Amino acid sequence: MTDATQDAAPTRSRGRRIARALGATAAALVVAAAGTAAWYYQRLDRNITTFAPEGIASSRPPAATPAPTGGRPVNILLLGSDTRDDGNNSLGGGDAGVGHSDTAILLHVYADHKHAVGVSIPRDTLVTVPPCRLADGRWTTERTNQMFNSAFTVGEFENGNPACTQNTVETLTGLRVDHTLVVDFKGFAAITSAVGGVDVCVPNDVDSHGIHLTQGRQTVSGQQAVDYVRARYGLGDSSDIGRMRRQQAFMSSLIKKVQGQGFGLTTLLPLADAATKSLTVDPELGSPYKLAEFAQSLQDIRLSDIQFVTLPWRFQGPRVAVVEPDASILWNLLSQDRTLDGRTTDTGTGTGTGTGAVPSTSPSPGASPSATGSATAGPTATASGSATGRSGRALLDAPVTVHNAAKSGGLAGRTALALRGNGYTDITIGADTPTRRTTLIEYAPSRRAAAERLAQLYPGAELRSAADVDGIVLTLGQDRALADTPDALGALDRAGADSSASPDALPSSIPSGIADNTRPADTDLCNDLSFG
Repeated sequence: MTDATQDAAPTRSRGRRIARALGATAAALVVAAAGTAAWYYQRLDRNITTFAPEGIASSRPPAATPAPTGGRPVNILLLGSDTRDDGNNSLGGGDAGVGHSDTAILLHVYADHKHAVGVSIPRDTLVTVPPCRLADGRWTTERTNQMFNSAFTVGEFENGNPACTQNTVETLTGLRVDHTLVVDFKGFAAITSAVGGVDVCVPNDVDSHGIHLTQGRQTVSGQQAVDYVRARYGLGDSSDIGRMRRQQAFMSSLIKKVQGQGFGLTTLLPLADAATKSLTVDPELGSPYKLAEFAQSLQDIRLSDIQFVTLPWRFQGPRVAVVEPDASILWNLLSQDRTLDGRTTDTGTGTGTGTGAVPSTSPSPGASPSATGSATAGPTATASGSATGRSGRALLDAPVTVHNAAKSGGLAGRTALALRGNGYTDITIGADTPTRRTTLIEYAPSRRAAAERLAQLYPGAELRSAADVDGIVLTLGQDRALADTPDALGALDRAGADSSASPDALPSSIPSGIADNTRPADTDLCNDLSFG
């Protein structure tokens, strides 16, 4: 054997040993990863609770049909349970026992799975509770004029009766609920802690009913987060409607936090573990794989493409009555997969909700105020020029931030909806600002043409170039509030009451019951936290 051969032999031997070691290490890592994955799967699988499918009504609205683009709309019922069982009394206080569902949001995910609308249903809404299954297998009889949250208590199941609430929502809306998820205090607290807290705005100091919160912007998690979303008395106007506004703001902030952290394993695994610990779901979501697949289908929805709206309502004594025809129009819009301003989302021509193609009965860009919802809150004149040309489209794509300086509740939200109805695509609702008498339009020097076009919709508004402004800032003055008439859509109401009108007809304008109760998810945290 030559010296070279002798030198090569140990080198090859060391190489084989290193390769074997690397191979063994890689195999160990694969096994460890597989084992970790299997352990996590088993852990999450043990966490998940499903409710019995026998309680779901046999007669249900039909499932939504797929869109021409291939996607299918999905309706998800999100319920919060205030049960004190299973250790929840340490977070919610009070005695153990069957809980109510005082938080209910029906989330409609559009067929493109890039836009969504969450409809809040007040707990005190008077509804028809259809027949529901009891623990012994018997079914109740239909009951009318019942509080909505009472459906969750039918049968006094230890963990509530989500199937009965789902049946009630389907009866109320005529929409098929594809999935139902229920989270209790423990699960909610764990979720907020898993994401490192959620940014909120507290309207005033609270020190009552066992809830202690300080005024201002802050980050809350755990007990404080539970207190923020469930507080009613001593906070804001002490109404359930005001509480839902805060819940909508909280949900928006939570979504923003999760999206900001990304969808990597370091975010999703702790979040999944926290969420599933106190989660009850429908049978079709009863496994970690199905839940993960479901969550993945929602990850492309941007905050600016989410709207929250409260079911059109009015007080009826101490309870809440549904306002018609506004509520029926809302359900018809969702059943036809239309945005709140009657548009589609499947053309890919815009970034915000309501920026797709306009149906024949919906407002077109540049439409008159009578065709844009609460018209006096939005444009009062038709902008000149075609919005469909390249230059016209660019003017409508200019970013617009809307501030309310009129001290008129909901004015900024109604204005945003009306602007979207006029073709504007990039709208943000900012915080309320100090009172001013006249409307002001500030703009970056490069946005002068777009600002002048916007000014045509607001006669008498002051135009002002501002170097520190990015885009356009529309500050609504008291001149807009004076023109704001809640019943500007009387003609639409009369049309809705016309027995000859098609029940599936889309509105030619946005009903005030929808426009006045809408909160875009990207609204400033401190804005419009009360219904008044």
